[in-house]
Amino acid sequence: MIYGITLIFLSIIAVPSLILSKKPNAQELLDKVAPYQAWIGLVFFIVGIWGVISTLLNIGWLSRAPIWWVTLLAGSVVEATLGFMLGFSMINKLILSNNAAAQQKAVAVRGKLAPILGQFGIFGLLVGSWMIVASLLFSI
Repeated sequence: MIYGITLIFLSIIAVPSLILSKKPNAQELLDKVAPYQAWIGLVFFIVGIWGVISTLLNIGWLSRAPIWWVTLLAGSVVEATLGFMLGFSMINKLILSNNAAAQQKAVAVRGKLAPILGQFGIFGLLVGSWMIVASLLFSI
């Protein structure tokens, strides 16, 4: 359930224009989070990558709880992608600054993902909500 709540939080940070159109006074809260956005993205990128690895290591759940396994995998992929997009500047600065080729590949990947960030954020809200519901419906 906490995984779904954190995914919803990350998705809200990723789609500020959607939030601002619904609630104009949310700009104040988003301005408070903006300086930490890169760090938040970096942390969620690492957690998302770890979630994908963990899901693949627990592939046995696919036979016992396929819906939950697919839910965890989808949530982890969305979290890693949104984390990468939000934490790109920090990832670029801390990890890729010494390798020009990796830096160029990361810029290319970010360029492909940037136009769909809002859509991915909405998808993250849906997946996060489903993760909360699934954690109540299914147990392993």
